[in-house]
Amino acid sequence: MGEMVEIGTGENALPVYQSSPGPDVKGGLIVIHEVWGLNDHVKDVADRFAAEGYFVIAPDLLSSTGLDVDVAAQLGEAMAHPEKRSATQPRIRPFLAPLRSKKTAAGIIANAKRCFDYLKGNDAVAGRIAVTGFSFGGTYAWSLAVHEPELKAAVPFYGHADFTVDEFRNIGCPVLAFYGERDTRLIEKLPQVEAGLQEAGLSFRSVVYPNAGHAFFNDRNPKAYNEAAAMDAWNRSLAFLDRHLN
Repeated sequence: MGEMVEIGTGENALPVYQSSPGPDVKGGLIVIHEVWGLNDHVKDVADRFAAEGYFVIAPDLLSSTGLDVDVAAQLGEAMAHPEKRSATQPRIRPFLAPLRSKKTAAGIIANAKRCFDYLKGNDAVAGRIAVTGFSFGGTYAWSLAVHEPELKAAVPFYGHADFTVDEFRNIGCPVLAFYGERDTRLIEKLPQVEAGLQEAGLSFRSVVYPNAGHAFFNDRNPKAYNEAAAMDAWNRSLAFLDRHLN
């Protein structure tokens, strides 16, 4: 259904997977990948949203970070298989270290905003633009909401939201966030996030799934995937997007 295209030209070109719906467009949606990069799973998710009526772009946000996207994909593939995890884990932290720099984060956000501007220029989308993402992508879905006040909705899956109350006040759209109960690091921070969002006066709903952990939506990861949680989150996401974009 989709195809690879580029936003911009030359050295500044940003590769994105673009998946188009039929003639009736409900809105535009940015789908942000996990830290393993723009893989077949994310493209499949983009196609699924397009089949529901959304004009979808899934950017390759690792391409401008200096990381080897092929190595990222290999690490992600290995982590999805229990027998390979212990040998793979020591390689992950040093490989992903560049992502922790403020300069790299600023570049990722700038590219996410380019995706927003790209969709904004699509007459069929008519300014009805939302963002969703998973883990790394969930974190940057939060960040895009903070940095782009014209977003109409944000649906981060198990992303970090390490923002001050003043930063939360920059968000101009409702947020629906999903978590797995076993995702300890995020669950421990969730009360602080909820308190900050409440103080900022934002429309926010969190859904925490029992017996689910990090990456529960990724059906290519047999260790993490939780079918019941994934299906419920999918249906809630569609209802939320329909309510705020259509």
